[in-house]
Amino acid sequence: MTHIPVLRDESINGLFIKKGDIIVDGTLGGGGHTLEMIKRFGKDIKIIGLDLDIDAKERTLKNINNLDSDFIFVNSGFQDIDKVLKDLNIYKVDGILLDLGISSFQLEVASRGFSFLKDEPLLMTMRKELTEDDLTAKEIVNTWEEENIADIIYGFGEERYSRKIAKHIVESRKEKEIETTFDLVKIIDEAVGRNYKGMRIHPATRTFQALRIATNSELSNLEQVIEKGINCLKSGGHMSVISFHSLEDRIVKKAFVKLKEEGLAKLLNKKPIIPDGDEVMRNPRSRSSKLRLLEKI
Repeated sequence: MTHIPVLRDESINGLFIKKGDIIVDGTLGGGGHTLEMIKRFGKDIKIIGLDLDIDAKERTLKNINNLDSDFIFVNSGFQDIDKVLKDLNIYKVDGILLDLGISSFQLEVASRGFSFLKDEPLLMTMRKELTEDDLTAKEIVNTWEEENIADIIYGFGEERYSRKIAKHIVESRKEKEIETTFDLVKIIDEAVGRNYKGMRIHPATRTFQALRIATNSELSNLEQVIEKGINCLKSGGHMSVISFHSLEDRIVKKAFVKLKEEGLAKLLNKKPIIPDGDEVMRNPRSRSSKLRLLEKI
């Protein structure tokens, strides 16, 4: 399947890449942004691609197979960017690109329960090979207290009916373990489906977003990568961050403003860059995306 990178040109142009640069693609995903950078610069730059999903390596290598490139894949989350670079004996880089959206592959191919439109095991973890320590959405809905479930659905999903949904989840699991995405969709629909009649979004949208964020510690990891990333950038280096919902954008905006106030960076755009109408038509998933750009002083 074809993965369409969001705000591809705007995010890459915002890195001001030049010959000899080292760039970190912290969210390799389908490899779309990395492929475009290699097409433009070839072996003149080094790209370090990070992803918790080991399959991202194969997808990217397949795309860049016939191109000259200096590409390194590391099976890691971007929150460990400092450790990854230290292990590679690289201490400063010229650019960091983060596309915070879930990839088309994870939604449509990975069978890990990210989409409420497909009946899959309720995992929602970015990591393909799970250990017993890895949290899953199934564990959350089947073992967490009702109040905690409601809190994450409200806090991470901004779902106004979070209490009602959490109550139905806890009542349902007494009868039968919640194992699949469709099990959960049915519970949500019974709880609040009528409240979403005539609305543009599916009743499960916000709850699935919240569970995915909680399962992968996405917001705390985002805070970490910006804090660590600024230390990993050379003076004059750039950071491009594409977010897809208000919680992410709020964190990016707040962190960037803080770095500016501390005299560590300057903001390259006061208002986020959003996709134009043509891109939204080509790729409807891009419609909520926002790009913020930063330069380290």
